[in-house]
Amino acid sequence: MAVDISIRITGQAGQGIQSISSIMGKVFTRQGYYVFIIQDAESRIRGGHNFDQVRIKDKPVLAIHAQANYLICLDGKTVEQDLPVLTPNGVMIYDGSQTRFESDNPNHFSIPLEQIALEAGQKKIMVNAVATGAAFALMGFDLRPLLDRLAEEFAGKGQEIAAHNQSSASAGYRYVRENFRGRAADQIPPGVFAKQKLLINGSQAMALGAICAGLKFYSGYPMSPSTPIMEFVAAAAQDHHIICEPAEDEIAAVNMVIGAGFAGVRAMTATSGGGFCLMTEALGLAGMTETPLVIVVAQRPGPSTGLPTRTEQGDLRFAMHAAHGEFPRAVLAPGHAAQAFYLMARAFNLAERYQTPVIVLGDQHLNDSYCTVDELDLNRMTIDRGKVVFDDQIASVKDYKRYVWQESGISPRILPGLSEAVVYADSDEHTDAGHITESSEVRNQMVRKRMRKLAGMRQEMGSPEIYPSQRAALVLLGWGSLYGAMKEAVELLQQDGIPAQMCHFSQIYPFTAQAFHRKILKKSRILAVENNYSGQFADFFTQETGRAVCHKILKYDGRPFAPREIVDQVKEKM
Repeated sequence: MAVDISIRITGQAGQGIQSISSIMGKVFTRQGYYVFIIQDAESRIRGGHNFDQVRIKDKPVLAIHAQANYLICLDGKTVEQDLPVLTPNGVMIYDGSQTRFESDNPNHFSIPLEQIALEAGQKKIMVNAVATGAAFALMGFDLRPLLDRLAEEFAGKGQEIAAHNQSSASAGYRYVRENFRGRAADQIPPGVFAKQKLLINGSQAMALGAICAGLKFYSGYPMSPSTPIMEFVAAAAQDHHIICEPAEDEIAAVNMVIGAGFAGVRAMTATSGGGFCLMTEALGLAGMTETPLVIVVAQRPGPSTGLPTRTEQGDLRFAMHAAHGEFPRAVLAPGHAAQAFYLMARAFNLAERYQTPVIVLGDQHLNDSYCTVDELDLNRMTIDRGKVVFDDQIASVKDYKRYVWQESGISPRILPGLSEAVVYADSDEHTDAGHITESSEVRNQMVRKRMRKLAGMRQEMGSPEIYPSQRAALVLLGWGSLYGAMKEAVELLQQDGIPAQMCHFSQIYPFTAQAFHRKILKKSRILAVENNYSGQFADFFTQETGRAVCHKILKYDGRPFAPREIVDQVKEKM
C-alpha cells in the first residue's frame, strides 16, 4: 500500500505546534517511513496564525503537499482559515468549546482537547499531546511508538512530565476510538523497522557538514533563519574543540572569521540577507587579502526586514556581486539537507584551495524544513587545505612573497606563527610581498592573478542534476531549495503524459558551460522555476549559455512552491 499523507497542525505561536510535528516526524522516521516537515510561522513569539505540515511517505519525499489529509486545530480562530486545504475525505479535529464553528460533517470532529488535557495531564499545555494521540488514532496507527517517543522526548524534564504527556496522548487516542463516527480514509499501516535514518533540517545539516569538514572557529550574530546553525555548532563546540564566539554584530562576526582564516583555521559564519549587507565590506577584505572565508546566507524575503520568518530566493545576484571591485568567489546553493551536508565540505575546500570567499545560499524553506535522510557518508568527504607551505618548502624565510605570481592565481600560503617568515597583508593593493603600492603595472598583475582563480574554480564546479536522464522536450530549470518540488513536479507531469525533465543547479558560480547545455537542452523548451520576482538564475543562465527560457514560473509571497503549483503553471503556459 502506497502511503502519502499530510498532516497540518495549526494554532498560535507558543501552543506547541512544532512539538507535535517534531514528535510525529521522529516516530514515523523510526518506523521506516520518510518524512518532510515545513514550518510556516509569523514573526512573533506568541499568538498569530502558524502551522507546521508533516508529510509522510513510504519513499523519499522532499516537498510539501498543497492539501492536508488531517487538520489539527489548536486554536479556534484557525478552524475556518485552514479548512480549505483539507482533502474531500480528510479529517479535522478541533476543540468545539473554543470556537463557534459548527458542521454536520462527521469528519469535522470536535474533541474537548483542553478538558482532556486538564484531566489526564493536569495542565492546559498538554493540549498538544492530546491532539497528537487523537491524530494517531484517526490514522489507525499504534499508540505504543508515540508513547515511547514521548518518554524519550521529555526524559530530561523529569519522569512526571513525561508521564503527564503520555497519559494525555493516551486519553486523546481513547477519545477518538470511542467517539469518532466519521470515516478516516487515509490510514498509515504499521511501520517496518528498517535501518536507522536521520530526521534533520537544512541548518543542522550545514552545521554538521561544517563540523565534519574540520570547522574550528565560528562567530555569528543571531538572524533568522540562520540562527539554528550557530545553535547547533555551539552545542557541539566543546566535544569537537570548536571556538564558538557570539559577536556583537555581523561586522564583528565576519571580521573575526577572516582573522581565524588568515591564521589557518577553518572558520565560518552564517547570516541572512540583512546581516550579509553588513558583511560586504569585510567580504572585499577577504578578496583583497586572499583569505579563505565561508559564509552561509540563509535567504528570507527583503528588502530591509521584509518577512523575517518566510522564504525567498532573492539574494543570488547579491551573493555573486557583493562588495565593490572585482575578485573571485564561489556560490553554492544546496537543494536539500543531505546535499547541504556535503556541500559544506566542498565550500571549505574551495575557500582554502583558492584562498577566496565561498558563499553558501540557503533559505528559510531549506534551513527550517526537516526531512528524512537515509545516511550521511563521511567517506564522501575529503579535506583539502590548499597550498599551505612551511619554512623547509620555501627558498628563503627572509624573502617570502605571500602574493607571488602563479599561473593558477594561487600563491603558496604560510600560516602566521608557524614560520619564521613575516607575512604582510593589508586591504590596499599590494606587491607580491604584500607591501602597499599604487603602481599601475603591479595593479594590473595583481588583478589578473586574483581573477585567474575563476578559471580553476570553473573547472571544479559540478554539473547540474538532470532528472530523469532521458531527454525531454520540456525542461524545468531551477536552483537551491526548489530541488524537491521540481523533481516531484516532473514526476507528476510524466504521470499526466507530459515528458519533462528537471535541470537543478547547486553549484552556481562561477558557471560551468559543460556539454550538457548542448546535449540535454539543445531542442528543449526551458521553463525556469524560482522563488523570486525577476527570475535571477534564469537571467544568469541565459547570460552564460545564450539559451533563453520560454517562461518563468515565479513565486515571491514568502511561501515555498508545492509540486502541484508548478505543474498547474506549466500546463497554463504550454
